[in-house]
Amino acid sequence: MSKQLIIVESPTKARTLLRFLGDGYTIEASMGHVRDLPKAKLGVETDKDFEPTYVIPRAKRKTVENLKELLAKVKDIILATDPDREGEAIAWHISELAVGSKKHTEKFKRIVFHEITKEAIAEALKTPRDIDFKLVDAQVARRVLDRLVGYKLSPLLWFKVKRGLSAGRVQSVAVRLIVEREREIDKFVPQEYWSIEAILKGQKAASSQQFESSLSQIDGKKAEVKNEKQASKIVGELENKENSWEAAKIDQKQSPRYPHPPFTTSTMTQTASYSLGFTSKKTMKLAQDLYEEGLISYHRTDSVNLASSAISSARKFIKEAFGEKYVPKTPRVYKTKSKLAQEAHEAIRPTNVGISKDKIHLPAGKVGVSNDHKKLYDLIWKRFTACQMAEAIYDQISLDIAVKNPTSKINYLFRASGSSVIFDGWQKVYGRVDQEDKLLPILKVGDKLDLLNLAPNQHFTEPPARYTEATLIKTLEEEGIGRPSTYAPIISTILERHYVELEERKFKPTPLGIATNDFLVENFSDLISVPFTAKMEDQLDDIANGEQEWKPMIRDFYGPFEKHLESVSETAEKVKVFTIATGDKCPEGHNLVIRYGRFGKFLACEKFPEHKFTKTIESSEFKAKNEELERLKLKCPDSGHDVILKQTRRGKIFYGCGGYPKCKWMSWSLPQTANQETPKK
Repeated sequence: MSKQLIIVESPTKARTLLRFLGDGYTIEASMGHVRDLPKAKLGVETDKDFEPTYVIPRAKRKTVENLKELLAKVKDIILATDPDREGEAIAWHISELAVGSKKHTEKFKRIVFHEITKEAIAEALKTPRDIDFKLVDAQVARRVLDRLVGYKLSPLLWFKVKRGLSAGRVQSVAVRLIVEREREIDKFVPQEYWSIEAILKGQKAASSQQFESSLSQIDGKKAEVKNEKQASKIVGELENKENSWEAAKIDQKQSPRYPHPPFTTSTMTQTASYSLGFTSKKTMKLAQDLYEEGLISYHRTDSVNLASSAISSARKFIKEAFGEKYVPKTPRVYKTKSKLAQEAHEAIRPTNVGISKDKIHLPAGKVGVSNDHKKLYDLIWKRFTACQMAEAIYDQISLDIAVKNPTSKINYLFRASGSSVIFDGWQKVYGRVDQEDKLLPILKVGDKLDLLNLAPNQHFTEPPARYTEATLIKTLEEEGIGRPSTYAPIISTILERHYVELEERKFKPTPLGIATNDFLVENFSDLISVPFTAKMEDQLDDIANGEQEWKPMIRDFYGPFEKHLESVSETAEKVKVFTIATGDKCPEGHNLVIRYGRFGKFLACEKFPEHKFTKTIESSEFKAKNEELERLKLKCPDSGHDVILKQTRRGKIFYGCGGYPKCKWMSWSLPQTANQETPKK
């Protein structure tokens, strides 16, 4: 084979590289990891210094055989997997397929790039390096640590809580955060308070515009109105006809608003959740597609650093597109606050700032260009472009209004504020947070005002909000738990295991999640604590930086963990997962309750499993589709029976024939566009 062999993870990435490199290279995809720990057993030799045992997954055997044939034919192999610990580990596993030892990797060269562009690939090929075994060791350590916790704790959960459960080192901490937040909400006692709003206008024609102000101070102290009686008394005093309302203090200044830093993985997933309603899993999949197509830089990063060439390109583009006044005098340089960030990485940005969402055209194939790809790309493009633009300038006014009464000893002060944009700056691209200006009339100190209306409003303090995907990721990042590559898997795992569920896009713990969490907190409080988990992440970073060996770190953890596990196995009591009564009865007259199984929640007799009656819980989506079906009164195209709505065991909705099992017609969509195939059970 005369061509040089480059190995990447995915066919899309391979195709993009081939676009830049041409016929001198053969590019093959490993389809992700080629080796992993076995599924059916621990795969870690605890009595042999925690040596992992790797196997080739069944689904990868053909890929591996093909790679082995290619590896045997060439002298020089270039490993171009992703620029992180996971990518480094994949590169090492590929090298092991051919040579079987860390000591014989001369034929392999490793290249790293943070964007898939012609320039970045050419530069990487000029500066190949060896596999970085510090990064490999950090990935191996994480995998071994998670395997030891998961495979040792899970059987205990089966015995003490419920069969089929599994535990995860980081996922359990996420569940704990959600459960503890739910209990804060349950214990919360709302406190009543009142606000008093006044509608005013100036007495002069030039200041007759109406505006709203709020009671701010009473006798020089912050106004605290705790109940209706106090509010009524204050309103009565303020409505006194002898009162004089006048402008007491006016502060007016120009205030800059600076752009946000470019995206990291965390801020990208948070913003995509808020702005687009995307789950973290969806956001990361779309970002992966965009990266592999060469449209954005690497999307798993905790750095806000930007390459000087990217900054220069952005400044040039901004000047040409919007004018010189939108370019700040000096380039904006952002520094990551987190001590754990890898500054060698870059923030997430478009590889070419001149390509807007309307100009992207992904090649036809599995990815294609979708509206969701364009939406995420547009978010990344705007964030990057805006971060190098001039600050927006606001005119801000703060107005204090004094209420004076010659016979009263009480002094009331109301406050109003206004703002308007003088120069939009970066908001020209990114858009305004506050959608419109809030204007106040032109007044001078001492100007008299007329009271048009007084409105006392009752309020209650709010409990802490349940976590959304965005706020959970933000909390995990702030606490030092997880890393850019783990946020989406953490959330997917706790949902798939039914420890939590989404209610109006907010996390709520299930009875199963609460029971599991309570058992783990009672018996392994340190293991699933925020400080301990953050400390373990720090140690993994130390391994990646070459400051610590991985086996001593695992050894220090596993010894005490194993002893404690044995103690808990002998002494801990079984935990009963509580059920939620529905108020309905099963056919035998017993209460129907909500239970949780492998495929989510379902209705069952309270005496389940002795009484076998179960029933699927109809989701809001199922009910809406069923109502539509009843309205359309559709008939099966094969038998003429009514079309009915059904669900697979995993909850996926499909349309079926009411004459089943004689007629086995089905469709994933309405019959007019039926894709006739048998649903997987």
